[in-house]
Amino acid sequence: MRYGTIALLSASALALAGCGHKDETTTTTTNSVTAESASTTAADNGMVDNGTVATPVSAGQTFANTAAASDAFEIAESQLAATSAHSAAIKSFAQKMIEAHTGSTAKLKTVAAGLTPPMTPDATLTADQQQKVDALKAKTGADFDTAYAADQVAAHQATLDALKSYSTSGDVPELKSFATGLIPTVTAHLNMAKGLKP
Repeated sequence: MRYGTIALLSASALALAGCGHKDETTTTTTNSVTAESASTTAADNGMVDNGTVATPVSAGQTFANTAAASDAFEIAESQLAATSAHSAAIKSFAQKMIEAHTGSTAKLKTVAAGLTPPMTPDATLTADQQQKVDALKAKTGADFDTAYAADQVAAHQATLDALKSYSTSGDVPELKSFATGLIPTVTAHLNMAKGLKP
């Protein structure tokens, strides 16, 4: 009788162990799927995957990247206009934009480097900006001037909107000051761009 009880307890223990093993497999699979979903969601929500853990991109970094890319776009198109524009007024405007946005980029880098921790603005053009630069390269004469002027109005309006938004609700005081300080300059550039006569 004693051996029967031990055998029954042993069989029960093995059965429970088998169930526990199955649950661990299910849990592991579920956890892997959950981790993969979280990683995908993180990428979709402005997070950077550094190879091990997805980390969110701060609002300040996003703003710095937007400002840097905006400057890079203005400089790239204006360098094209300085040599390829048909109108002397467009060439003059383009030269002013190269100087102003080169200065803005230098100031942004200085502000970002002085933060704790320091920040590095990413000046990579967006797909839309790159497409506009590429399209402008293919144009000549009055068509070039018209496209450049239209791009400048749209770009300065987008930059002005970003500056106003960040100056109001930004999360890094130094970058908020940078944004606020640029609003009058970008407003003036926008008005100049609107006044261009290709």
